[in-house]
Amino acid sequence: MKKLLLLLIVLCTFSCKKYVVSFEQPTNMELDKLKLEVFLDKKKVQDINLNATEELPTYETIDLSISDEGKHLLQVKAKDTTFSYDIKYPEEKYIMVTTHLKSNGKIHVGILKQNYKFRFQ
Repeated sequence: MKKLLLLLIVLCTFSCKKYVVSFEQPTNMELDKLKLEVFLDKKKVQDINLNATEELPTYETIDLSISDEGKHLLQVKAKDTTFSYDIKYPEEKYIMVTTHLKSNGKIHVGILKQNYKFRFQ
């Protein structure tokens, strides 16, 4: 029974087509409680609230479904600015989103995209 359950989990992991998006929680206290709105193809999919920490950054991860084409527009809205990124499956299956405060006081949202999992140490 355990082998069958393990097999189902493995098959779902490899056959389910999803983007894995990790949002880095900032270490800058000025970004604490900042709300990010996440859109996929201009449809809102989730709100992320950043929780700043003085220690190592933590990550909040979400899964986003993909279409048959595998090409999507990922948008992250922070305050009054929207950051847009084109993503393609499976070349850019794993995405990490980081939020920074520039020296001029403006917020910047950047992403890293790759086809294999990120290793957080």
